[in-house]
Amino acid sequence: MISAEFEKVIIVEGLTDKKQIEKVINDEVTIVCTNGTFGVERFDELLETYGLDDKDVFILVDEDKSGLKLRKQLARELPHAEHIYISSEYREVAATPEKILASTLLSKHFSVRPIFLI
Repeated sequence: MISAEFEKVIIVEGLTDKKQIEKVINDEVTIVCTNGTFGVERFDELLETYGLDDKDVFILVDEDKSGLKLRKQLARELPHAEHIYISSEYREVAATPEKILASTLLSKHFSVRPIFLI
């Protein structure tokens, strides 16, 4: 199935973040890796490829300098996007315990694997 078909999109920084989310999520969602900050051309490519203007977009990035910079950039470009925050205690999405990540995603109405809610 083509990932652009899903109605929900989560934007993350890197592949390890994506893999961490894929472990806990039990929802049809497209997870897009930006690989850090990016320019207008790359953003336009993502916008077109994933139809970001017509989807429920969620931004889930690390709580560090580069993550905050990316969040600010994405907030400007995608004002309709909803932000998901991890605790600064963990700093990185990939380092956030599965149980915490599952609860965070559940609070944003994502379906998660029940094993991570125990």
